[in-house]
Amino acid sequence: MVELLYFPFFIGLLLLVSPFIGYYMAFILNAKGLPLEGALKRFLFSGEPRSQTPKQYLQSLIIFHLFGGILLFLILRYQNLLPMNSLKLVGMDWDLALNTTISFITNTNWQAYSGESQLSNFSQMVGLTPQNFLSAGVGVSVLAYVSRAITSSETKHFGNFWLDLFRSSFYILLPISIIIALLLVSQGVIQSFAEPITSVSSTGNIRIIPMGTAASQIAIKQLGTNGGGFFGVNSAHPFENPTPISNFIELFSILVLPASCVFLYGKITNSFRHAWVVFFVMLSLFVIGFLCVFYSEMNHPGFWEGKEARFTLTESSLWLSATTAASNGSVNSMHDSYSPLAGGIAIFQMMLGEIIFGGIGTGMYGMILFLILTVFLSGLMTGRTPEYFGKKIGSYEIKWTLFGILAPTLCILIGTTFTLLLNNGYTANGPHALSQILYAFSSAAGNNGSAFAGFGADTLWGNLSLGISMLVGRFGVICAVVMVCGSFGSKITTKTSEGNFKIDSLLFGILTFSVIIIVCGLSFFPVLALGPILEELFIQSGVFF
Repeated sequence: MVELLYFPFFIGLLLLVSPFIGYYMAFILNAKGLPLEGALKRFLFSGEPRSQTPKQYLQSLIIFHLFGGILLFLILRYQNLLPMNSLKLVGMDWDLALNTTISFITNTNWQAYSGESQLSNFSQMVGLTPQNFLSAGVGVSVLAYVSRAITSSETKHFGNFWLDLFRSSFYILLPISIIIALLLVSQGVIQSFAEPITSVSSTGNIRIIPMGTAASQIAIKQLGTNGGGFFGVNSAHPFENPTPISNFIELFSILVLPASCVFLYGKITNSFRHAWVVFFVMLSLFVIGFLCVFYSEMNHPGFWEGKEARFTLTESSLWLSATTAASNGSVNSMHDSYSPLAGGIAIFQMMLGEIIFGGIGTGMYGMILFLILTVFLSGLMTGRTPEYFGKKIGSYEIKWTLFGILAPTLCILIGTTFTLLLNNGYTANGPHALSQILYAFSSAAGNNGSAFAGFGADTLWGNLSLGISMLVGRFGVICAVVMVCGSFGSKITTKTSEGNFKIDSLLFGILTFSVIIIVCGLSFFPVLALGPILEELFIQSGVFF
């Protein structure tokens, strides 16, 4: 009975909490003044910060990421020279350090390494954890900026990157993360500077169990849709996720802020009904995905290797659905162990661009591109002038919209093709080998970070190709949505009339749902047919890979 109620309770709590948190986020980001901001404004801006144009905003964003990336790369590369390295770990190879740096500054947290055995506590605490906060804060900041731009009229200034980043990090992410970290510690998640524990197994083998500040990193990795765990097996590790309560807290944390960002968008744009339409489009895609995963796993009861026996089928299936719907990537079971259909659903959810709630901020501003495309196509079909929030959609906006949607798609397909040609990075045969590679590039381009276990990513080609995919998937979409919405803000807002296409109706929600499925289906169905779909047909015939 408890398992049957688990999913409805999860969805009900998400529906209840998300609007309130979204409104709180909107209040923080648009407040006239907040405590502690005075010193920041005097230090950085010598007064009130100036509102920025789209190009100025992107320039600040790029400078920030370059500085943070260089610092993180040096920490990872030379961690052997830094303190808090009780296991005497060496620095990362340059290509792995570069891949990990790109991974964390893009909110991907792709891990081609095992955290507890290759990274010191200093690298985890000082290098990675701050990027978990900052990369998530950037997502919220971009969403706030483009939300203001859409509803502005005849102006080119929509906010300040540095101020929005400070507010999102210190007034939204930090306090909620502290609460979650304390809840996790109460459930037994480790938070310690103790030396590693040495134990002897029943067979006489000596094992070293690293300790560390796991709870604080897990809180923000989940809340900020980062996903990179303290331990290599992530939230399947009992030190990261010891109880059913900790499992629910971590699972709920994956989606609560991405879902809240929909209502942040609705509050700033003053379009609550439109926000609810968008929310239910996302929720519908999520529910359908979960039901497909659950049905497939229930009908393939033999796929147990790599799954944590402490968690039920519902808990494991819901985590897989949530972590690939959001750009989170954390796991409480190994995704390579799922049935082909369930694994295929995970891949397809990432291929959608992580817009089924998606990453914190990133899911909603990625969805804006699909909303604009839906309005444009609907206008063409009905003979109406396509307008979004009273702004006419022209060729400039459509070019950037298509760029933002198609750039990650090209990374997935081209990266998969060249990896197959190089015969590099996979261990399986047949369609499952294709699924492993497809999953990796979908995860990188979607800034997800999870992987199928059989894919060997720590090679020169894997580190560089996946790193490029992460950069394009993150900054290509950011550039597109900032330029599109910046263009909207410089236009005159026209009054709505009966002739305008309503964006707060059930019909618009159905059309948006259809456009998402059609665009992504046309792009990816052929390769999915050769991978997970073909593997599912083989397994039904008794052929395994």
